[in-house]
Amino acid sequence: MTVPVDHAAFETFAMRELDAENFDAGLAEAGDELAVVFFWGLDCFNCEIAKKAMLAQPEAIRALDLRWYHANVYAQPALGRRFALHGVPTWFFFHRGKRLGRATGWHGIAQFRTAVDAAREKIAASAGREGGGTA
Repeated sequence: MTVPVDHAAFETFAMRELDAENFDAGLAEAGDELAVVFFWGLDCFNCEIAKKAMLAQPEAIRALDLRWYHANVYAQPALGRRFALHGVPTWFFFHRGKRLGRATGWHGIAQFRTAVDAAREKIAASAGREGGGTA
C-alpha cells in the first residue's frame, strides 16, 4: 500500500519540484543563490523522517538561506542515475548549475549546516580564483 506523500515540507520551504526534463532550467532560476535539491522517494521512511525533522525547526532551516528544490527519484530514475544516487534522502548543493557537494541522510541540523557551509566555502574559493586572488 502506497502512503500519501506529505507535501508540508515542500510547501513550507517553497521547494520547487524538478524532473529530468526541467532540472537544469529549474536550477538556473536560482541565479547566484545557493540551491539545494532534496532527492527523495515515495514510501521512503527516512525521507519522511527527514521532512518531519526539518518541519520541527523551520526557522533554523530558513536561516540557511537556500533556494530549495525537490525531486522524487523513484518517479524520475534518470535523475537517480545522473547523480549516481544509491539511497535517499540525499541533498545536492549547486551554485550557478555547478554541483558543490552533498549531504546523505538526515543526521540533524548541525550536520546539514556543515554541508551548507562547505558548499559556501567552495563558492568563495571559486570567486577568489575568478578574481585572480589579488587585492
